[in-house]
Amino acid sequence: MGSCFSTGSSSRPGQNTQHPTISTVCLYGWMAAIGGFCAGCAGYRVGNATLYHPEIRTIYVPIFDSDSFRRHLGEQLTEAVIKEIELRTPYKVVGRPPADSILTGRIIEEGRSTVIPSRVGGPRQTAVRLVVQVAWMDNRGNLLRETGPIPLPSGSETITETAELFPEYGQSTATAYQKALQRVAQQIVGMMEQPW
Repeated sequence: MGSCFSTGSSSRPGQNTQHPTISTVCLYGWMAAIGGFCAGCAGYRVGNATLYHPEIRTIYVPIFDSDSFRRHLGEQLTEAVIKEIELRTPYKVVGRPPADSILTGRIIEEGRSTVIPSRVGGPRQTAVRLVVQVAWMDNRGNLLRETGPIPLPSGSETITETAELFPEYGQSTATAYQKALQRVAQQIVGMMEQPW
């Protein structure tokens, strides 16, 4: 017999029978299970790659446009989106247009409102609001994001996000906008996932 079997001793002298040990049987069982698993899962993807388009590998993200008078919001949002893409997706962000896809965006509205006024007339709690339109297209101009049951005519999605600001605790408007930009970036990257 082969070398995978160990020679077992028999209870009778002079009789030599060979039988597999328990560890050899377990090894053969595991090899059969792994072989069956690999043969059955040949077309499947594993990990976070299952959430994203398999034909897309690179994304070009131009600087987001901004209709706001607040300076550098578009640049800050672009930076946050690129960091989220690199962190959470299998995609690689490239700096030049020949890419598999293009992600464009525009900040169409931003504002600040008082949620709770203080007794002396100033704000006790303030909310910062951002509204962003985003379109994700492949290099042929086809939309990659599937819309819901009601298709949007413009081909872009609108994302709205708010962040709270407590001036009495020393928080600044800049930190509230940074928090809102980070949340918008997380929603944009979440939008890139394929529907189940």
